[in-house]
Amino acid sequence: MQKHILIVDDEPSIREVLESFLTQSGYRVTAVSTAHEAESVASRDVPNLVITDLQLEDSDGLEMIDRLKTLLPDTPMMLLTGVLFDPKVVRNVLNKKVSCYVDKLAPLSRIMEEVERLAGK
Repeated sequence: MQKHILIVDDEPSIREVLESFLTQSGYRVTAVSTAHEAESVASRDVPNLVITDLQLEDSDGLEMIDRLKTLLPDTPMMLLTGVLFDPKVVRNVLNKKVSCYVDKLAPLSRIMEEVERLAGK
């Protein structure tokens, strides 16, 4: 059975690249642009992994993660963002909310390493 990945990013190009790459890698992918859509999808089709941006048009990504964690307490959350964080912030704040943080400029192979680690194959 294919693992389901939910991508939440308001940048169409990011959503399209990730959706295509992960689909070709054997995952079932749902890509949405808003926190509202993400919560709607997650409530009816539980993902094995959520990949989200930090800055969304309709919500703060961390607030959305908190709401999704209430709905999906066992689902790993990957923060994929262009916002650079001080390593202390990552250790002290982000690691309490997300399973991992990956820079949007990271190569797809790096993103895939984390996807496989968090969701399996």
